[in-house]
Amino acid sequence: MVKQPYRLGLPMWSNRDWNGSLYPSGANSQNFLQHYSSVFNSVEGNTTFYALPSENTVCSWREQLQSGFQFSFKLPKAVTHHGRLDTGDSLTQFFHRLAPLEEAQGPFMIQLPATFGERQLDDLTAFIQSLPEGLSFAVEVRHPVFFQKGDAEKRLNNLLMVAGIDRVCFDSRPLFSRQASTDVDRDAQSKKPRLPVHAIATGRQPMVRFIGTADAGYNQQYFKPWQAKIAQCLEEGRKPLVFVHTPSNQQAPEHALAIHQQLSSLPGWQALTMTAPAEQLGIF
Repeated sequence: MVKQPYRLGLPMWSNRDWNGSLYPSGANSQNFLQHYSSVFNSVEGNTTFYALPSENTVCSWREQLQSGFQFSFKLPKAVTHHGRLDTGDSLTQFFHRLAPLEEAQGPFMIQLPATFGERQLDDLTAFIQSLPEGLSFAVEVRHPVFFQKGDAEKRLNNLLMVAGIDRVCFDSRPLFSRQASTDVDRDAQSKKPRLPVHAIATGRQPMVRFIGTADAGYNQQYFKPWQAKIAQCLEEGRKPLVFVHTPSNQQAPEHALAIHQQLSSLPGWQALTMTAPAEQLGIF
């Protein structure tokens, strides 16, 4: 894996649509992560939002990783979406299960539902205070009140700054910039939040989740303002993360490389390639 001044990744690593492009044509889910981590240096761990991986699965992930790679696992839905933020056994088990990946842990993502508003900020404060030391976190909010530059947003940002926790910068402008023309686009627009972009760094590892269209060239105009913002973060000694989505994610690897090319002026930037060799099959 090539060392880069920032972290770049996709919303997942297990996707058979990438066979023959990001992955060799003979690759399978048992070695996807090995190939993925040879190109990208980070990934959103969306799988943990829905289910806790087995111990064997976590060990398999650890064995496949390239040096310097980082996960940004999502906290389980049972912790973040089922009523008040859960600080009990579910959270303890989550961190314990992923402990073997300690050296590859980037910011854990605390994705909050759209119903989580200003009245729940005290719950978030208590939750943050209960989190294990030595780990990093990023919070994603979706309630409109946190995008109005009012008291609620100021309280949230101050809370995160004091705690040294990053606020996820969610950018879905390209996805919603034109009318959906396919079922995939309509499905993506129905599921992704449509909110203003508030590019603020409240911690040391600012996280950008960029939701593009299926057209890489079209997306570039919307990513262009991030070039200066990411450069600024690096100048301030921060380590930004950029995660690239598309409606079906079939094109996400190619789009991520196109975005990486837009950042070529960053100090320490190096080119990435995604030419997958054929998977060599054993005789037996």
